Amino acid sequence: MKSFGTKSLTDAEKDRVIEMAWEDRTPFEAITYQFGLTEAETIALMRATLKRSSFNLWRKRVNSGISQKHASKRNSEISRFKCTLQRQITLNKISKR
Repeated sequence: MKSFGTKSLTDAEKDRVIEMAWEDRTPFEAITYQFGLTEAETIALMRATLKRSSFNLWRKRVNSGISQKHASKRNSEISRFKCTLQRQITLNKISKR
């Protein structure tokens, strides 16, 4: 386990944070809510985990304006963190069907 900020993450938690960070429609606020990581800590995790070229592509996409990684940039009609078709997730614990 490697510590990011004040939070130690397991490998499974790191994988989930990376997955959420990679998805354009998942805001940083959702990562903060589920894992307690700030945007800066999420960026540090991505930088430490991804290859440099992959990290650079991700940052370019996040900063391009296409991404909705910040809740303030999202359409005000969107009030959820996940797609309605996504499996039920409660504080990063995947529920059984």
